[in-house]
Amino acid sequence: MHKPKCMMRTAILNLLFIACLTTTQVKAQSSSNAPQWAKETPEQKEKRMAWWRHDRFGMFIHWGLYAVPARHEWVQQMEQRSTEEYKERYFDLFDPDLYNPAEWAAYAKKAGMKYVVITARHHEGFSLWDTQVSDYKAPNTPAKRDLIKPFVEACRAAGLKVGFYYSLIDWHHPDFTVDGTHALRNNQEARESNGKRDMNKYRQFMKDQITELLTDYGKIDLLFYDFSYPGKDGKGHEDWDSEGLLQLTKKLQPEIIVNDRLDLNEGDWGWDYRTPEQFMPNKWPEENGKRVAWETCQTFSGSWGYHRDENTWKSTNQLIAMLIEVVSKGGNLLLNVGPTARGYFDDRAVDRLEGMGKWMKYNSRSIYGCTAAPDDFKTPDNCFLTYNPDTKRLYVHLLQWPFKTLYLPGFKGKVKYAQFLHDGSEIKYTSRSEPGSHMTITAGTEDLIVDLPVVKPNTEIPVIELILE
Repeated sequence: MHKPKCMMRTAILNLLFIACLTTTQVKAQSSSNAPQWAKETPEQKEKRMAWWRHDRFGMFIHWGLYAVPARHEWVQQMEQRSTEEYKERYFDLFDPDLYNPAEWAAYAKKAGMKYVVITARHHEGFSLWDTQVSDYKAPNTPAKRDLIKPFVEACRAAGLKVGFYYSLIDWHHPDFTVDGTHALRNNQEARESNGKRDMNKYRQFMKDQITELLTDYGKIDLLFYDFSYPGKDGKGHEDWDSEGLLQLTKKLQPEIIVNDRLDLNEGDWGWDYRTPEQFMPNKWPEENGKRVAWETCQTFSGSWGYHRDENTWKSTNQLIAMLIEVVSKGGNLLLNVGPTARGYFDDRAVDRLEGMGKWMKYNSRSIYGCTAAPDDFKTPDNCFLTYNPDTKRLYVHLLQWPFKTLYLPGFKGKVKYAQFLHDGSEIKYTSRSEPGSHMTITAGTEDLIVDLPVVKPNTEIPVIELILE
């Protein structure tokens, strides 16, 4: 992952995302050639993804050698460092002596997150587990151990679903050809070495590592591949053998959910959900007129890895509002933490997680199991709506506290009861009074007029729970 002002990556991903909403790629094999695991019915897919659609909120963790320089997870690429220089400088300094994955899992759980996705290997090529096909791994650093195994165990013990991020890019591997995103992209000698690099060997290397990750750690719930950038001086599905990678993935973990960055179709050979990065779609994303599953991945600040000096951190209020807005558009939020080189979450991250957890403790009912409101409910000013189709309850999130009155346009006859979600206290409401007095409240004949206290409740974003008729 990277910061937009430093790299072109987010712009590329977002352009690809927007393009994919209006055009259909024809790069995957035909459905007639699809393996048996790919021929699931829409009902089977819905069942496989039911937990993910319900849970809505997950934690992303970006952690690797880049935590040592602490100035961006793309530091090797941005500073155009060779593999030898980068490894020599940071590999023997990676010593996460304070790493406590049970503490990480506890932070995620307390924040209200239901699943966690960790970067098993990022673009720098460094593996957090004891891979048998590379020496560039955590057990060979002062960490001296597989860091993935205790992480998986801690998440499961906390009742969290587990996912792996796996980079399709590898600036370390000797057979990964130098392209426009490579750390050595401007090194002529490195460019000329492409004739000796063998992407067939690299493709096999990826399959060997995916086999380890999806075999050695029990059931894995999510796999976040990252990322394709087809075109001149880029790489797409043919470079990765995306069909082969996906087939292997599903063979090893039939119930796994896979993202959309393999440069494939949604269908028999494709992805399960879209991944807009660091931006908010203006509505529920669609493909061919049909709404699709989606999840936006976002950071607390601008970078994904630990960045000591970054000072653009979002407030707790902004983050809660982001979560609400995502759910109001039928999506999931994957919110990132970049642990320090010593293996703990810094105070800024802890502060935000605790703030979100405080809000979620009382208001999570408006997030879990919820989605966009039915079309016949118009969103009031300065609000977001979420809706639980199972309980038939509608949630009004008040981003700005109004003075005494909230108008619910067109809600007359649709509401049985109203209450604040954080404490379950009743809220009174009426419909329009007859005109004729300077005290008459103006509202449409089909509107509801909600009577609110003057003083805002002591919760970051108050939520009104409407029990519908």
